[in-house]
Amino acid sequence: MTIEQLRQVWKADPFRPFTIHLADGRSVAVKHRDFVASSPSGRTIIVYQSDESFKIIDLLLVTELEVTNGKTRRPKKQS
Repeated sequence: MTIEQLRQVWKADPFRPFTIHLADGRSVAVKHRDFVASSPSGRTIIVYQSDESFKIIDLLLVTELEVTNGKTRRPKKQS
């Protein structure tokens, strides 16, 4: 994964929430573009969560970016 590939999703207009999948099986949700910061070299990013926690991610360990439609699913009503 390169910073350019991430930047295309991160800076897309309109922004769509996405999930970063890592080589070790973990995943990190990005709910808003303001929750991401990039290092000057572009090799690492910091992803902040709503509760002020954060994860530092090495882009060489990213396997996939999963872009969602930004809508939440509602359970179907059963008749």
